[in-house]
Amino acid sequence: MQHASRGIALKVGATLAFSLQYVGMKLGGNVPVGEVVFFRSFFALIPLFVLAQYTIGMANVVKTERPWLHIIRSAVGATGMFLNFSALKLLPLADITAFGFVQPIFAVVLAALVLKETVGPYRGAAVVIGLAGVLLMIQPHGGIGAIVAHGLSAGAGLALVSSLVSAFVVIYIRQMSATEKSETIVFYFMSFCAVVGAISMLWWFEPLAWSTALWLAAAGVAGGFGQIAMTFSYRYAEPSMLAPFDYIAMVWAVTFGFLIFGEVPALM
Repeated sequence: MQHASRGIALKVGATLAFSLQYVGMKLGGNVPVGEVVFFRSFFALIPLFVLAQYTIGMANVVKTERPWLHIIRSAVGATGMFLNFSALKLLPLADITAFGFVQPIFAVVLAALVLKETVGPYRGAAVVIGLAGVLLMIQPHGGIGAIVAHGLSAGAGLALVSSLVSAFVVIYIRQMSATEKSETIVFYFMSFCAVVGAISMLWWFEPLAWSTALWLAAAGVAGGFGQIAMTFSYRYAEPSMLAPFDYIAMVWAVTFGFLIFGEVPALM
């Protein structure tokens, strides 16, 4: 139980860090998505390197027994990141966070199917409540009837697909945690995304003002803390147990969105 509590605390901390990451990205302005991915991933390595010095040492960070699984996990995660950051350009902060709540629902279902985790009544109830929330969220984007007839808005569609992809990442992390160090999982993912982001900049690049670069770098550091906290959380607790705590992110998103950007989420 003590380990589970540690996992929950890390998960809550991750929601705050990821919300601060979104704030930095929005303050950075309209920048090509690949460039945002590069800054987010490259500067996310800073907190990882600092952590590694006090835990396992950098020499042990790069050691892995499952290199191909790291590549698969990183490719899936990078896809989710590109989709998520693309949606962020089209939706208010609270809305992008709200659509992210579909991810815990997918994660609980996948955990039961793939990892054979037991989904008890409390976790099951959390999934049902989350599903009800999703049905509420899609109303401002046309409702079920309009979605069936005309499809989701671009931002909502990107956000939902990103959530599904991210749910698979959760399952990969849980599986890898049995043999791989959390620092190693984060290192290979961030490095992979930084390389992919840099390659995309060969075609889509925009010179940045210093202020924009600083905001994106800050977003990367915040995202790094979030990535570390999230990855460690799945070492201590099952995905189906941690999934309901993702909803705390809405508190941060609504607060930051209103105070900093004057945004009122569409679902309100």
